[in-house]
Amino acid sequence: MRIVVTGGAGFLGSHLCDYLLKSEHEVICLDNLLTGSVDNISHLLGHERFRFYKHDVTEYVYIGQAVDAVLHFASPASPRDYLELPIQTLKVGALGTHKTIGLAKHQKARFLMASTSETYGDPLVNPQPETYWGNVNPIGIRGVYDEAKRFAEALVMAYHRYHGVDTRIARIFNTYGPRMRPDDGRVVSNFIVQALRGEPLTVYGTGNQTRSFCYVEDEIEGIVRLLMVPETEDVHLPVNIGNPFEVTVIEIAEKIVKLTGSHSRIVFKPLPADDPKMRRPDITRAKQLLGWSPTIDLEEGLSRTIEYFRSRLEKTK
Repeated sequence: MRIVVTGGAGFLGSHLCDYLLKSEHEVICLDNLLTGSVDNISHLLGHERFRFYKHDVTEYVYIGQAVDAVLHFASPASPRDYLELPIQTLKVGALGTHKTIGLAKHQKARFLMASTSETYGDPLVNPQPETYWGNVNPIGIRGVYDEAKRFAEALVMAYHRYHGVDTRIARIFNTYGPRMRPDDGRVVSNFIVQALRGEPLTVYGTGNQTRSFCYVEDEIEGIVRLLMVPETEDVHLPVNIGNPFEVTVIEIAEKIVKLTGSHSRIVFKPLPADDPKMRRPDITRAKQLLGWSPTIDLEEGLSRTIEYFRSRLEKTK
């Protein structure tokens, strides 16, 4: 297959490019490098089945040859990024989705959208099934990301229902692993970098809010299975892709301190506005539809991620 990956130089996008190339597909990577980095795909440059174009997908997207699938992963995706880039986040969710699904329609290609657990907002049910409509503040500071993805889902479903585009929606839960940016503001990367530097680990609120962390290798496997699963009547509906193992933020901080061998202490700061109190996917649908569930436990995934950051920080000394 010839597959377009937008946001392909980002954390998830670059791992997706790796996986698809190893599976013998051809990959066309589009990224404006707003939050992505060429470093994430430098090992792929020159590969005979890989091409990279620096392009903003909120502008017209043209691919001058047949395409079998379009995977739309372009977007700021960490709280720090979308709080600093609110307009760009809204534009790539709206205009970027419109341009890329328009490409899929024109090419008669399959389209997969990277959605997010943030569509559930600060949920009132736990775990969160795909049938839950969410509890989102549309005008809060996090609303630029939440609503961009909610709009994108609505647009994708409209293109499926009205134009017959073969679409998929992956609701991605907290993912971690190599190629996360040290400064992206996410829980795991923040804690690991602070622990390796011997700095205090910053926990917001009481630390009793929960998250469910999925290692990137498992996440990509689930996403690709969703892309490749044969079309059925309900495959177009959203699918949660994440790890249902729930852990408190304070527990993850303590585990990272232990695994790094750090002497860092934990400090507490006020909880940011609209920060969700819990996050845990119901993956029943993914198990039934894709035969998928995560296999890498938290300790193993964290150990791999710590080694990545340890190596990266040593290179920047």
